[in-house]
Amino acid sequence: MWKPKSILGQPIDVFFNFTQAVALNILSWLNSISPIRLLPLPPPAPKDPRRQAVSISGPGGMDRMNAIELGDSVTVGYNVREYCKPSITPSVVDKSALPSHCVIVRIGYFSVNYADICIRWGLYESALRYVGWPIVPGFDLSGVVEWAGKESGWKEGDKVFGFTMFGAYSTRCLVPGRQLLRRPESLSMAEAAAAPAVLATALHCVALTGFWPEQPPQNARAALVHSAAGGVGSMLVQVCRLCGFSPIVAVVGSSHKIESCKALGADHVIDKSSVNLWEAAKTISPSGYAVIFDANGVSTLKESFEHLAMCGRLVVYGFHSNLPMSTGALNPLNWLRMGFGMASMPHFDSMRMVLENKAILGFNLSFFAEEHGLIDKYMLQLKEWLDSGKIKVSKVTEFSMDQVAEAHSLIQSGKSVGKIVLRTPAAEG
Repeated sequence: MWKPKSILGQPIDVFFNFTQAVALNILSWLNSISPIRLLPLPPPAPKDPRRQAVSISGPGGMDRMNAIELGDSVTVGYNVREYCKPSITPSVVDKSALPSHCVIVRIGYFSVNYADICIRWGLYESALRYVGWPIVPGFDLSGVVEWAGKESGWKEGDKVFGFTMFGAYSTRCLVPGRQLLRRPESLSMAEAAAAPAVLATALHCVALTGFWPEQPPQNARAALVHSAAGGVGSMLVQVCRLCGFSPIVAVVGSSHKIESCKALGADHVIDKSSVNLWEAAKTISPSGYAVIFDANGVSTLKESFEHLAMCGRLVVYGFHSNLPMSTGALNPLNWLRMGFGMASMPHFDSMRMVLENKAILGFNLSFFAEEHGLIDKYMLQLKEWLDSGKIKVSKVTEFSMDQVAEAHSLIQSGKSVGKIVLRTPAAEG
């Protein structure tokens, strides 16, 4: 019996996850406007704020995200499966059972990424595939080693920062030692928590273009960075500068973001709210761009491809314009617009790509947990750039851990500049 491989241009499993997320998000939206509660009551507030995590019980709005008691447990990413399932361990009072290559980090700060919004909506594929519900989101963290396994390469008291494959929205997390770096004195704990995921994403973007670790023998070197004032974009501007791109063109959506991009090393900044983006881009580089980094999705992908130079590469790492820019609960109209965006995604002719020597590359680093060699290689480069000051962490906006909803609202609004981090009671204490 014939079975369709895709619906509306999307793989079957992705389309199923999308429709399930729509139904549960609409239920969450109805719960926010109904006088009768349609969803279970949130759990009681943690008794000990130093042992808590923020858990998302299922797809929906802010009401699906609540602080929970950790007790003697800690959070854990999906790539420590030999010990337990994510995202919360059993009691860790008996440390002898913990993996020897891991450490427990007492987290001082963790960052908020746009991916966390997608996780809460139920639209982040790796979270659905490797963790499910409930889930403690979060990738970046900084803090102090509370316990270190014999083969972790760390010791108690070390000041570290790094990443976990979910589980960072917590005060204590079990993390493989290879995923951590020693925090340089030049970085505050908040700045350190803001760096790992966005800098690794930017580095992988440039690695895919072939301009890292060695620069290719290529004449065209113009680079265009969409959403250049955001977390990844602000890192991309700097990595492009280090890797020999010129000119570097930063694209922003409002005038108050222009100066931050210039300070990071952009040669030109296009404010697409005041000028035609593609006319300005063509004026700056008439022959096109060697690379274009695009996390926008349906609003710019087609034109990004059209504005590549010969041998150019379009690197796709997100689909922000497919998603709503709303600070409240998502209503049915939001989801209809998202469905239209999915159905309107451009398709690219492989024959044309061959004839014009253009390439389209895409990735999601949350699937890379077992790529140990790649992780080690990237961590060494991140350490060198941060230790030497060649990479700066752009503007960091701080919230306390109990303001997680406000932090999500800010990044979801599209008005944030740089990175958002949350401060835990461990840092405050």
